[in-house]
Amino acid sequence: MKVHCDGKEILHLNETQKKVIKNDIPDEIFQEDMERRLCYILQHKYERCFERLKNEWKERLEQRLESIPTNPDALAEIIFSQPDYKSRSQKDHESRSK
Repeated sequence: MKVHCDGKEILHLNETQKKVIKNDIPDEIFQEDMERRLCYILQHKYERCFERLKNEWKERLEQRLESIPTNPDALAEIIFSQPDYKSRSQKDHESRSK
């Protein structure tokens, strides 16, 4: 089993590793279960990151805007468009520069 992201292999389970997992997961649902688990991990990460972003910006946006969208993508785009928004990389770079 190989897992790819944007054309790059990020995980390879050899036959022995798959057998180890199949000791707990039935053969019939192995592929589906592995896909479900990967999706859950990435979705959960997105949800936690979004909540932190929203909590960090909620008060500032309430002071700047008359209404705040409830759609997560729309809210994120508004946050990203703020002149004082800084990505994690920008924050890390600034903290190293001090």
